[in-house]
Amino acid sequence: MSGRRAQFIRRQSWMRRAVVAASLIFFGLPLFAMFRYTIRDLAGNYTGKTWAALADVGEISKTYPALKEGFIASISLAVLTVILMLAILVPTMTWVRLRLPWLTRTVEFICLIPLTVPAIVLVVGLSPVYAWVNYLMGARTLWLAFAYVVLVLPYAYRALDTGLRAIDVKTLSEAARSLGAGWGTVMWRVVLPNLRTAVLSSSFLGVALVLGEFTIASLFSRKNLQVAMVELGKADPQISIAVAFLSLVFAFVVLFGLSFVGTRRKGASS
Repeated sequence: MSGRRAQFIRRQSWMRRAVVAASLIFFGLPLFAMFRYTIRDLAGNYTGKTWAALADVGEISKTYPALKEGFIASISLAVLTVILMLAILVPTMTWVRLRLPWLTRTVEFICLIPLTVPAIVLVVGLSPVYAWVNYLMGARTLWLAFAYVVLVLPYAYRALDTGLRAIDVKTLSEAARSLGAGWGTVMWRVVLPNLRTAVLSSSFLGVALVLGEFTIASLFSRKNLQVAMVELGKADPQISIAVAFLSLVFAFVVLFGLSFVGTRRKGASS
């Protein structure tokens, strides 16, 4: 029996390595091609002018102000989206789990609906809403955060739901309440510390999705990082590809970080 188990573990290890190797090839080759394109000039000679220009933040901001505007807008949108998403999901999911467990499936269904809705359909549905938002509060890129919360909702829900399933929220909250803690204290000092990993996972996923979003911003005629890169590609393709390369590397680092956190948490719980 132990021999079969050892054989199964070895086979699983080899399969995992094969999947990792295939993934590295699948994603690594395009990244390598992108990087190679950024270090070659028109004559085919290798040069680091593109990366030197990109490293000079002050000069690149003056030469391509749209890139700076798009970067600041995307970072601001990512932060606002994560704050709104956590402010909506964490209290709602905790309250449903504690007081209204029969609504769990309904909340899950509502949160997962955006997975089935294409971005262009979402834009058409939100257009009347944004017409009033622009009329009342002005046409600002920052208001895209409301649409991005809907876009991020399914992924954040899954991460937070996994965290809530891993702890006994009812016992923890009842113990805190029996000691005289209010609901605000229970949420802030009992629930959130135990959901730290889930909150970080959902936040990183939200940041990665917002930084890579193009369709909604483009159709609403707003300028974020992805829209700015498309516009920049018409003027200086190498700079545009270099920025896209950095964005992809950042997304991969975030995903690997989430995988590491998840593996570490699983090992600690076992």
